[in-house]
Amino acid sequence: MPLQNITQQVIEIARQAGEFIRQERKAFDPDKIEYKGLNDMVSYVDQTAERIIVEGLKKVLPESGFITEEKTTTIVGDRYNWIIDPLDGTTNFIHGVPAYSVSIALKEYDELVVGVVYEINQDECFYAWKGAPAYLNGSEIHVSKNTTVGTSLIATGFPYYDFTKQAQYIQLFTELMKSSHGLRRIGSAAVDLVYTACGRFDAFYEYNLNAWDVAAGIVIVKQAGGDIVNFKGGSEVLETRELLATNSKITGEMLTAIQKYFK
Repeated sequence: MPLQNITQQVIEIARQAGEFIRQERKAFDPDKIEYKGLNDMVSYVDQTAERIIVEGLKKVLPESGFITEEKTTTIVGDRYNWIIDPLDGTTNFIHGVPAYSVSIALKEYDELVVGVVYEINQDECFYAWKGAPAYLNGSEIHVSKNTTVGTSLIATGFPYYDFTKQAQYIQLFTELMKSSHGLRRIGSAAVDLVYTACGRFDAFYEYNLNAWDVAAGIVIVKQAGGDIVNFKGGSEVLETRELLATNSKITGEMLTAIQKYFK
């Protein structure tokens, strides 16, 4: 099946899960949350949304496997594997902060080939597939044209359970805060990435990320003309769990700043 056709089906599944999440938020009871670890929360909403997504995707590619945050399935595919975060920004969702998303990527062997991120509150669906442009609700998107960090707005994420690199993280944050138009922390890495893809942010960096947090966004940033590298400038980001996404014009300057503090 062509990747474009696959992507269109994934969009519908992401929107279906997003609508479920939207409706559940209206009467959500914070007492129903569970803890997977320090500050790592989950609710029945995450788990049910993931089941909706998995059941839908099984019909798209019956032979595919799954890499999912909530582990509702453990099927592994030989050629195709979906990488799913049913609710990226769970903490925002629990507290009623309107910035969370559904993130779905398709990996063919070792290559990410489809990415869909549905930001629920703004009803914005970002998507891309290998060999095509990136889109937002049907309109083509591109990364920004800023050529310096000094004229850029940068996104990041804060560590919430592993604080071993907190000192250098704060030092880097301080440097970039002084040398750019500002830093933002939305609370959904998937949203940070697609906002970079459409030019709202000029760069996004974070460490200790999981594959389901970023896989879909990686596809969208690349197809929108951006760079995706780790903190050493290499292409391996899922394995290193370090990610820098840029508009491709400030990659070198961002890496110079990052590498002062992350060796």
